[in-house]
Amino acid sequence: MAAGHQRVNLHVNKKYKPSGSKSYVYLLNKYKFTPTKDGPYFVSNKAQTQGKHGEQKAIGGHTTVSRVLKKKLDSNHSGEVPADDQQNDSLYLCPVKIGTPEQTFKLDFDTGSADLWVKMLSLPRFIHQIWSTELPKSTTDKYKGQHSIFDSSKSSTFKRISSTWQISYGDGSTASGDCGTDTINLGGIKINTQCIELAKKLSDQFASGPGDGLLGLAFGAINTVRPTPCKTPVENMIEQSDIPKDAELFTCYLSNYSHPDDAPFFTFGYIDSDALGGKSPYYAPIDNSQGFWQFQSPSAVVAGKTIQRKGNTAIADTGTTLALVDDNLCQAIYQTIPGAKYDSFQQGYIFPSNTAVDKLPDVSFAVGGKQFGVHKEDLGFADAGNGFTYGGIQSCGDLPFDILGDVWLKGSYVVRSPFFPSRYVWLERDRV
Repeated sequence: MAAGHQRVNLHVNKKYKPSGSKSYVYLLNKYKFTPTKDGPYFVSNKAQTQGKHGEQKAIGGHTTVSRVLKKKLDSNHSGEVPADDQQNDSLYLCPVKIGTPEQTFKLDFDTGSADLWVKMLSLPRFIHQIWSTELPKSTTDKYKGQHSIFDSSKSSTFKRISSTWQISYGDGSTASGDCGTDTINLGGIKINTQCIELAKKLSDQFASGPGDGLLGLAFGAINTVRPTPCKTPVENMIEQSDIPKDAELFTCYLSNYSHPDDAPFFTFGYIDSDALGGKSPYYAPIDNSQGFWQFQSPSAVVAGKTIQRKGNTAIADTGTTLALVDDNLCQAIYQTIPGAKYDSFQQGYIFPSNTAVDKLPDVSFAVGGKQFGVHKEDLGFADAGNGFTYGGIQSCGDLPFDILGDVWLKGSYVVRSPFFPSRYVWLERDRV
């Protein structure tokens, strides 16, 4: 272990209740893809005109078309997606200290985004975001006692900067505000002048989330701060030489519900030898051109049968609970489970809850040239009612890549290095 560095222990969100369809709707919004399987949720185009209109006003402006997520209400009508139809996929939360003196917050560590926001007494947003005192009093009063709120006036190292940020999802939910910089502490590593996004406006979908904000661990290119995107905490700790030159990396170890002594954690600046367990890691190059931890995944194995997926890529995302793959692979997986079927009402595959774990298929996805498996017990994600379970692997719709979230990540110890040669992602063999 590097001097002064320690595990950042993850806390399982005790308020988290798995819901298959709600998690799927969350991903429809996060990645803005169009479903290819039948169900209540779909994407349509919405035209919006801006300009001067009305009597004695010049005619002008322009029209923009955006993709909007909607829900079928009946055979002839559709409407907006209610906040109750989705939930932020914050299964794990991490303690992060911000400011001087330090204020502690539980943040969602998300390798699928690049902002850091907190909920303040004037709200902030994900990636480098937390609850803040800049949020309207009506918002902070509504969720009083549910969140730690960042008060920048109590930090001697906080500095306001002339930047803004805004996040919007396909269902119309938004979060926006201004920014500042402060010192943050991640597992004993102090990062100076880290950009923190402070929310002034927050829709209920964001405000009702279980954590105090979000810390993004993707690449800064997709950070939402304007006019200039901010660097992520990992990029800053590398630039500031907070971690050794030969250990410019962070690692993630997610545990399973059935192993309570197998505590989940992140590390920054070192690889945990206990987690490796004496095994040799596997190396695979990543593609960060879209700002994600993306890698080649040219095949999958289902119940011993190899399925070739030429040209396929995948993203490893700790901010996602499910695993999303193409429709053909989904069908290949669930047709091996007796009684499994696609449920258009829940817009996902379900299978009988009384299916014994040892009767479920072995499923693995390739990382480069090596297969890494899903633990069988994670193939069942949530109760679907009527004696059925919502599957942990679902359709990625028209997305051109897979999204492999916690369902898959629980099976590996993952080491990510943004600046090593070829930008390798390192993964250990599946844990038993």
